[in-house]
Amino acid sequence: MTFYQELQLNQAGSKAVIKNAAGRREKLHHTCIYMCKIAITMIFCMCFVMLYGKVFGDENSIVGVVVLLFLMVFKNADFGICMRHSLEVIGVVFAIMMFGPRAANFFGPFGGMLVNIGCIFVLAFLSCHNILMSNHSTVVLGYLLLYGYDVNGTKAFFMRLLGLLIGGILTAVVFYRGHKNRVYKRDLDRIFKEFNIHSSRTRWQLAMTLGVATMMFFVEIFKLPRSMWAGIAVMSVMLPFEKDSKIRSQGRIPGNIFGGILFLVLYMLLPPSFLSYAGIIGGIGVGLSATYGWQSVFNSLGAMAVATGVIGLEGAIIFRIVHNICGSIYGQVFYKGFHRFIDLFAGERKKAAAQ
Repeated sequence: MTFYQELQLNQAGSKAVIKNAAGRREKLHHTCIYMCKIAITMIFCMCFVMLYGKVFGDENSIVGVVVLLFLMVFKNADFGICMRHSLEVIGVVFAIMMFGPRAANFFGPFGGMLVNIGCIFVLAFLSCHNILMSNHSTVVLGYLLLYGYDVNGTKAFFMRLLGLLIGGILTAVVFYRGHKNRVYKRDLDRIFKEFNIHSSRTRWQLAMTLGVATMMFFVEIFKLPRSMWAGIAVMSVMLPFEKDSKIRSQGRIPGNIFGGILFLVLYMLLPPSFLSYAGIIGGIGVGLSATYGWQSVFNSLGAMAVATGVIGLEGAIIFRIVHNICGSIYGQVFYKGFHRFIDLFAGERKKAAAQ
């Protein structure tokens, strides 16, 4: 394996190479490559997000985060359909990113829930047809981040639209370069034809959409901050396969609890400037983590650092933990209840048809 090839491995792959190294010298060699990969990734991510903030305003730095996620993921991931229709899907996805989150925030809890249901379902339906790609972890997450970090003012919103437009073009270019030589048998028409309430994929798309939107609605009607945290928690645990869902919940809940404790300890021990670097520390931690539980620990640091400036230290820690616990439990309960409801409804229809 070349140096470049080893840089392309994910955390689990790199750690497997290190673990299987023959001797101490070889283990050290692969460890150095792994650390080099983390350093390169962190520097690139920081520069990219800072550049977006510099060009489109600090309040739109989150757009840089979302675009960066898309570029890194869709360099390798696909939509399972032909290139022309894939590029059309990217266009639709970014159009929703541009206007959907703003509209959902504008119409209040109930109207926002309806907007979120429509937008999230279209995102899941068009971009998550190949469920093995886990594209929802990028597409729906991006939507929720933009929803949670809305902007005020015409100028800031215009710059957000411009940033997303450029991000959509960059994503389309990267996607085309990465997948131009692949041949796909499916197209958009096939996706619409395969919509079936009895299929596990369609049920998952509907359940995730309704679960995320209703969870955020419940948080907002009680006027609690950071409803997107609860929505992200639901999305993260509501996976197509029940076993994966349980693993996610078992990692996410204790991960965020420990993350809150770690954030409090760092906040008390380090100077106030720590908040500016919490995201970087968390990013390095995520890069070193091979399990979802530890990734949840370090992912929470940057989120709580931002929230501390808005809702205070206690609020950031408490709501981060509570929203993730409630969202994780709600996601699993809602998914099981949705399946039972559909099965019951289908059974009643069969009985009615037989009579």
